[in-house]
Amino acid sequence: MKSLLLVFQLVTALALIGAILLHSAKGEGLGSIGGQARLFGSQKGLEQGLDRITAGCAIAFMSVSILLAIVGA
Repeated sequence: MKSLLLVFQLVTALALIGAILLHSAKGEGLGSIGGQARLFGSQKGLEQGLDRITAGCAIAFMSVSILLAIVGA
């Protein structure tokens, strides 16, 4: 049981890392100082879907982490 949870945690961790890296940059860096940054960019359908996938991966990762803490205790 514990080894299965460890494997699932590894898979969800890699999926979460990949989903976070796929997000586009929100800030404009130093360009935001002069007011050239976009404050409220519109989210496209792809970006909203990626947000949902990222949230799902984060919830799955945290759930497996809690289960591993319970099983390991």
